[in-house]
Amino acid sequence: MRLCAWYLYGEKHRGYALNPVANFHLQNGSVMWRINWMGDTSPRGIAAACGMMVNYRYFLEDTASNSAAYLGTKQIKASEQVLSLVSQFQQNSKL
Repeated sequence: MRLCAWYLYGEKHRGYALNPVANFHLQNGSVMWRINWMGDTSPRGIAAACGMMVNYRYFLEDTASNSAAYLGTKQIKASEQVLSLVSQFQQNSKL
């Protein structure tokens, strides 16, 4: 889960999220909300993401500012759950 959070939040291509689905949702103003262990147990979900699934949440009053922040300064809005997993990854990683 920590590695997944880091991949989605921390791995970048030209400053934007490396994952194309994350990039799509973040460009549209979402918040990276929750990572679900075994959220997609289909064969494709297991093969592509080890069964993990991510929820993106849209707060309508914030979508324009979130989108502008992501596109302008490459700032990703994320929930405490995601940020906690990222922090744990950073503390324990040797990358």
